[in-house]
Amino acid sequence: MTVRVVLADDQPLVRAGLRVLMADDPDIDVVGEAGTGAEAVRLSREIAPDVVLMDLRMPGTDGIAATRAIVAAGGPTRVLVLTTFDNDEHVHAALRAGASGFLVKDMAVDEILAAIRVVAAGDALIAPGVTRRLIAEFARRPDPAPRHRDLPGVTDREREVLTLVGRGLSNAEIAAELVISVATAKAHVARLFTKLGARDRVQLAIAAYDAGLVSPAG
Repeated sequence: MTVRVVLADDQPLVRAGLRVLMADDPDIDVVGEAGTGAEAVRLSREIAPDVVLMDLRMPGTDGIAATRAIVAAGGPTRVLVLTTFDNDEHVHAALRAGASGFLVKDMAVDEILAAIRVVAAGDALIAPGVTRRLIAEFARRPDPAPRHRDLPGVTDREREVLTLVGRGLSNAEIAAELVISVATAKAHVARLFTKLGARDRVQLAIAAYDAGLVSPAG
């Protein structure tokens, strides 16, 4: 199935470059471009893309506010942030706004394209380096949301899986680490979503930190 993508970045050259890179991928179709957050919200409402590849810094309505508006609308569109990660405060705000993934702009093209597919399929993805930075920052500036320190009802195996999610591993990498099938790893992650009331892997990573399973040092 083709993944329909909207590119949201205030720099036309960046959007043009991403469009060219994605043109060679038969599974990804760029269906729109937005130079502001307001345009990204409008396109999400009008054409309901699968994924908005969102820059955080844009004039007017920035990427954080746009992400919040897109998620609050309750539609099928998911937001994947592509950032230089030069402002942690913005990234944390976007986390709470409901972004489904975070990538840094110096990642390989293949990794960015793979992340778009992952997010479109309903999963969430964070670059491992970003995961470590987020956990470190949350350690310094705790979120006021309820914690899951005791992890009630979570099995020993699920704790192992949660630890690896907190380290930024994908389902395939978790399966390899624990010598289980990818399907089994995915099932464990799904149960963790339910048991911990987490929306995505971003929130699982923070829960792993809160429970002491991972440290800011990674």
